[in-house]
Amino acid sequence: MSNRDLNFESLSFREVELSDIEELQRISRITFKDTFDWYNTEADMNQYLNQNLSIENLTKEFNQEGAKFYFLEFNQNCIAFLKLNKGEAQTEKDYINTLEIERIYILKEYQGKNIGTFLLNKAKEIVKKENLDYLWLAVWEKNEQAIKFYKKHNFKIFGEHDFILGTDIQKDYLMKLK
Repeated sequence: MSNRDLNFESLSFREVELSDIEELQRISRITFKDTFDWYNTEADMNQYLNQNLSIENLTKEFNQEGAKFYFLEFNQNCIAFLKLNKGEAQTEKDYINTLEIERIYILKEYQGKNIGTFLLNKAKEIVKKENLDYLWLAVWEKNEQAIKFYKKHNFKIFGEHDFILGTDIQKDYLMKLK
């Protein structure tokens, strides 16, 4: 499928509902594993998938005040999702009046089709609409493709924090866009 085969007018962007939690788990697990499996041990990956991307944990995240999930659908199938956090839902608690992109995950076959830019623009719209100070995110230091993407969109590294995947403590860069 080429970029021209994906008509953005045919995409549906909608807020995830609790009744979508199994689909959220399905796409979360597929996209996370596709993106990060190459570096991590099977044991660490399975631990992360079974704990962090369990129905129970995703339901807890879904119900957290300030957290919102969005699906991007094509032909009524979920092809990507976005998780945004405000206030206490943010993974770093010191950022006031900001919006965090915690997850932009896209199915492998839809990558390279400007889906990431589409989802990023949706987050930017929320920042502008709600008059927030800036948009920020954490990205794994070894995810060079994502870092390059965010830099292309004028995000700047401003710090780092630890991300634990199974038993492995990894480093994420914190990036923000004013």
